[in-house]
Amino acid sequence: MKINERKIEEYVNKMRFYYDIPGISAGISYKGDLIYKKGFGYKNIETGKEVSGDTIFHIASVAKLFVGTAIMQLNEKGLIDIDHPIVEYLSYFSVDDSGCESITIRQMLSHTSGIPDVEDYEWDKPQTDEDALERYVKSLKGIRLLWEPGYKFSYSNIAYDILGHLIAKISGMSFENYIKENIFKPLGMTNSSFLTYKRDMDQIAAPHIKDSDKHVILSPVFPYNRIHSPSSTLTTDVEDIHKWASANLNKGILDGSRILDQGTYQQMWHPVISINEREEIGLSWFMRTYKSKRLLGHEGSDTGFRSSFAIIPEENISVSVYANLQSAPTRRIQQGIVDILFDAETLEINNSQL
Repeated sequence: MKINERKIEEYVNKMRFYYDIPGISAGISYKGDLIYKKGFGYKNIETGKEVSGDTIFHIASVAKLFVGTAIMQLNEKGLIDIDHPIVEYLSYFSVDDSGCESITIRQMLSHTSGIPDVEDYEWDKPQTDEDALERYVKSLKGIRLLWEPGYKFSYSNIAYDILGHLIAKISGMSFENYIKENIFKPLGMTNSSFLTYKRDMDQIAAPHIKDSDKHVILSPVFPYNRIHSPSSTLTTDVEDIHKWASANLNKGILDGSRILDQGTYQQMWHPVISINEREEIGLSWFMRTYKSKRLLGHEGSDTGFRSSFAIIPEENISVSVYANLQSAPTRRIQQGIVDILFDAETLEINNSQL
């Protein structure tokens, strides 16, 4: 596939300028090859260090795709059944609602469990010890379900943090180590980690926010807390996400290493519920239609960061966009890149939305 690099770079730079985005990293893979990676702008506006194609970004909720894969690995091995209640495996999980006893793992994967979302991530008070996630799950007794499990869609980071703890309990290792041993290592994802506090922060793009005057400044906190590791704290780069995308586009296999059985994708990519007329969710994967193209992936948003990752299975393509500003329109930038790839009319910047 030939790509118009000049047009992509002009478009991304224009979007970065209009939305005051400090830094962006973008990657495109096609048929197993990384055909484009490029950094734009700055890792840190105070130091002036520039983003490269190899810069590591916090990609927030894109992490949930890895949780979903890990759960389905355990399901394939017969260690769990995703249609069984979560309390069958975590007997101490409870909320202030009798309905919690019927919540299934499948419902948690598809955000139909009725479990509410996190209200305070406590990024300013990060816990990093080995028992943090279990303590968090056991502390949820006071929350109430939004409605009966299975009734409708409502996005829940809490549900994915519980699933991360389930992975740890069933596997006998920490959530982060399970992902490292069973996904990162088999796929050769050497620049990826859920343990941000152990990383060299000079290698990671710094988080930025806008102050009350809409000026871009460094965030006083980095979005890391081990109690939300499963739902939120993956740090990675374009090269590693290319490997992740290629494995999934190839139905679970990359360079002879298999992370999921091919048949498992029929479950993960089968719609569980419609979110709106253009978007559905399967098991951890969101599926949407954009100009006749079927995009599967996930978005991410945390203090100081925004990310968009998608694969287009019918075209054997992936497009990823990461930014170190939470308000950055990464999905819009991603769609503009898709337009350029298929020579469609690229999204115009609407100045009334600036």
